[in-house]
Amino acid sequence: MADEDRAVVDFIARLGSAMLGADYPVTIVKRTLSLVADRSGVECPVLVLPNFVQAGEGELNRVVNHDKPLRYDQTFPLGELVQRAELGQVTPAEGWAELDRIQALPRRFPPWVSVLGCAVQSAAYALILQPTVVALVAAAGFGLLIGILVRVTGGNAGLRQLLPVVSAFLVTYIAFSLGRLLHMGHDSLRVLIPPLTFFLPGVAITLAVIESSTGHMVSGAARLTGGLLRLGQLGLGIVVAIQLLGVTTTELTDAPVNTLGSWAPWLGVAVYAAGIILNLGPPRGFWPWLVLVLFVAYGAQVATAAAFGGYVSGFGGGLVLMLCALLLSRLPSAPATQVVLAPGFWLLVPSSVGLIGIAELAGGRGGGAVLAMLASMMSIALGFQIGIALWSIFPHRDGLGSPG
Repeated sequence: MADEDRAVVDFIARLGSAMLGADYPVTIVKRTLSLVADRSGVECPVLVLPNFVQAGEGELNRVVNHDKPLRYDQTFPLGELVQRAELGQVTPAEGWAELDRIQALPRRFPPWVSVLGCAVQSAAYALILQPTVVALVAAAGFGLLIGILVRVTGGNAGLRQLLPVVSAFLVTYIAFSLGRLLHMGHDSLRVLIPPLTFFLPGVAITLAVIESSTGHMVSGAARLTGGLLRLGQLGLGIVVAIQLLGVTTTELTDAPVNTLGSWAPWLGVAVYAAGIILNLGPPRGFWPWLVLVLFVAYGAQVATAAAFGGYVSGFGGGLVLMLCALLLSRLPSAPATQVVLAPGFWLLVPSSVGLIGIAELAGGRGGGAVLAMLASMMSIALGFQIGIALWSIFPHRDGLGSPG
């Protein structure tokens, strides 16, 4: 019996570590691991922090460090495993074997397709944030550069840590140099945003707000520190390039322009979906859900901004996105809630205010913009929490759809 209990505790610890690698909030990880322990009839207290999981006590105590981050395509089978484990439909041996399989899954597409997907995603952000021909071409080119850098540094942990600084410096230096040469004017600052969205700490900061507000102060503080550090890395790269070029304050302006038409941002949402497919390689049957979630989330954000202003647009988008993901999770053929939430969340993160604010720090005008970015992040987190609270009012099947 002790061996069986030990197998359960080992599986619980490793499952929690994999969930952390897929950016599950610690509240959800702890809830899932407790459910798995209850289903198995094993007394297994758990401690979950962003970088490790401790399960069991005494001789059965197991501590597992944070697994390496899972790719987005790997979170789909993980979500299915989590749901089955919560319902008691997986033995420890089966769960362990499935986790091994998930870790060993190859990418759906070859590397060059992923690089192309980065360019497409960056171009999509340009259509949403600055729909001009110059911004579109520049964003696609910079996205291609970022995709190549990501692939080249993929096997070196040290270089990956430096990639946000290096990428921000290169994109800023090239953008402002070409902006002066080609007289791009207002497009110079805005073209920085799309390619650097790949490094924005929106997930970390939003999860920090959610976890802190639910009583997990240590986890929330750790995530917030990591998120602010990443934002600081991006800011450092931008500011160094700006100072090296001697960019003047008048060049550090935010002038949103749409020369393509009101349809361009909506086309950008569809292009963004195509970029996710190419870059991240989710399962073939996911694209209808992806397109649905992206348009619902973006539509809710635009409607909220029109009604109440941009500061609370993230709240409306986050609320509707959460309710949509939870509703879809009730359908037998739909993916798990977490994988449905992720692409909508990436689209919602109001990254433009944060990056422009950091860039304008060189001109002494960035403080208000940075605060606006943080407020926007918090509004998304609040929308998620309200969505969860509203969902919990109504009865639903155990193990499906409830993220907390």
